[in-house]
Amino acid sequence: MTNHKEGLKNYSRSLGRLSREIPDTMQGFNQLGQAALADGAVSVKNKELIALGIGIASRCEGCIEAHVNKAIEAGATKEEMYETIGVAILMSGGPGTVYGAMAYDVIEEFLG
Repeated sequence: MTNHKEGLKNYSRSLGRLSREIPDTMQGFNQLGQAALADGAVSVKNKELIALGIGIASRCEGCIEAHVNKAIEAGATKEEMYETIGVAILMSGGPGTVYGAMAYDVIEEFLG
């Protein structure tokens, strides 16, 4: 079984190293992320759930780990994240079931 908490730590470390090599690009990306995920007409929690669904549909393991973590921090429940998995499966078909199942494992690992 994959240790997704460790995967998230590794991803964060790699982003830090990448930020040292291409600081302008990563600073721009971070600013975009902060702006896009800021609380507004759509709450941070809902934006993180959207990002989780897109991570599943686009088959991005690091995205799934990061956005499950951020969704939990924003107050998302297991049930909200499970329903997000369902929408991602609807929008991405068979491959969504593979990454949806992985997202389920991440949720269970992070929330216990």
